[in-house]
Amino acid sequence: MSEHIAKAYDDDLAILKTMLAQMGGLVEQQLDDAIDALSRRDTSLADRVIQNDEKVDVLEHQIEEKAILTIARRQPVARDLREIMVAIRVASDLERIGDLAKNTAKRTHAMSDQLPRKLMAGVTRMGRMAQEELKNILDAYAHSDAGKALEVWRSDEDLDALYNSIFRELLTYMMEDPRTIGLCTHLLFIAKNMERIGDHATNIAENIHYLVHGKPLAEGRAKKDITSTMSVEPGQRSED
Repeated sequence: MSEHIAKAYDDDLAILKTMLAQMGGLVEQQLDDAIDALSRRDTSLADRVIQNDEKVDVLEHQIEEKAILTIARRQPVARDLREIMVAIRVASDLERIGDLAKNTAKRTHAMSDQLPRKLMAGVTRMGRMAQEELKNILDAYAHSDAGKALEVWRSDEDLDALYNSIFRELLTYMMEDPRTIGLCTHLLFIAKNMERIGDHATNIAENIHYLVHGKPLAEGRAKKDITSTMSVEPGQRSED
């Protein structure tokens, strides 16, 4: 590869990384605003999150187009090709996280009634954990840090464990007091959104490992979400 072609390719990669950094920052802000809107029942902020989701979608399309054009022009191989393919995959995961933040914001409009503080605190804590995973995995991607990516990948167990606990408690509330079914159902969907954000963060972690080492992670994903098989019996509810 001539010096001119190599320089042009490096410029293309730099543009891709800049676009991904912009998209990552926007998605982080979307998630932060969605959690704040939910915890404060701020419908104006929630509506802003919903409106800004289009910006995330536009960035994903721009990144995909730039990546495809770069492949067509430069015909990269090995690590260079992995850089571009991983950029496309990361953009896709970020777009899905943006969708989950938007869906969380939408449910703020249904949170007009007061819920037990413990339930709201648990869901908010889940949101902050998902937020921390997203921040750490974006840092790992920016620095091609496979070690930090693996830490995020393993930490997702904690988010799954909290999701299991919240799922069980929400079902108990609904079984013991049918009046809470509507609000608790919205919280179940919000908690699931946060759990899925953790899954997308682990997807990005696996792609960082592939980018750096050229092979998939040898370990199987430690998935701890057991809600699909969970049996819940009515019991004593927590105090408000």
